[in-house]
Amino acid sequence: MFSGIIAATGRISRIQPLAQLPAGGLSLVVDAGRLDLSDVALGDSIACNGVCLTVVALDGNNFTVDVSRETLECTVGLDGKNEVNLEKALRLSDRLGGHMVSGHVDGVGEVLKFAPVGESFELVIRAPQALAKYIAKKGSITVNGVSLTTNSVEGADFSINLIPHTVEMTTLKALTAGSRVNLEIDLIARYVERMLTASV
Repeated sequence: MFSGIIAATGRISRIQPLAQLPAGGLSLVVDAGRLDLSDVALGDSIACNGVCLTVVALDGNNFTVDVSRETLECTVGLDGKNEVNLEKALRLSDRLGGHMVSGHVDGVGEVLKFAPVGESFELVIRAPQALAKYIAKKGSITVNGVSLTTNSVEGADFSINLIPHTVEMTTLKALTAGSRVNLEIDLIARYVERMLTASV
């Protein structure tokens, strides 16, 4: 589990095909930037742009993760030498500053607007239609791994107010109209739907 509070940004520095996954998986080497890897062990989870990935190798300030073709097809930002938001998995003693995030991306959204408004920034995203019912005004949503609060929702479009600190400390600063982003809906919304629709 994660909180959606980004600890650092890193960059995918090397990409290689995965021989053991001939269907098109990739091995990614990530330069962790300012992320402290001193307490990271093989098998630990690190969220990269909101995608929970398992560390399979460590080398100084770099870590390696394997990504399946299925994951690549339902996310964005992991198939190139891109900057990525990084967060280590939560420990039970950690503060939950954001909200409960699983690192399982529910869909890819499209940025409609990203612009300064006064002292902050307005981010407007169109979610896949199937996710619209899970997005609520003043609810939580994860965008590229960042825990955010929605300001307004209209159909599948939702807006977010970003403070300068969030923009500066994450990869969200590089967004423009047309950018595609990983979205994870609030975990609670999934369980509420299940309880309301389950027939057993």
